[in-house]
Amino acid sequence: MTYAGLGVGVVVACAAVAAWAVATEPRRGRRPARLLAVLGLTAAALCLLTVVFDSLMIAADLFRYDEAALLGPRVGRAPVEDLAWPLAAALALPSLLALTTDRRTTEARA
Repeated sequence: MTYAGLGVGVVVACAAVAAWAVATEPRRGRRPARLLAVLGLTAAALCLLTVVFDSLMIAADLFRYDEAALLGPRVGRAPVEDLAWPLAAALALPSLLALTTDRRTTEARA
């Protein structure tokens, strides 16, 4: 199995959870656009941090990848496959939080 194959499978599963959370937001009395904004901002921040810190770690020769298992494109020094994990986290974690909280719980915190 390649890094990309594993990453795509995980991202697809997390995207399904995110789609379910966005689709059911109105039932919880919230706007889907807000969750979509949270997902987008979280994904952008995590991907940026991953590119920066993976590039630094690769430059410091802290780890190496099997070149035969990589697609080839890189962002900075990080292989594009590395972006699957922050993307999966950005899709899954806010979505799971949205699915497990309702409007009453959110209003009580505020």
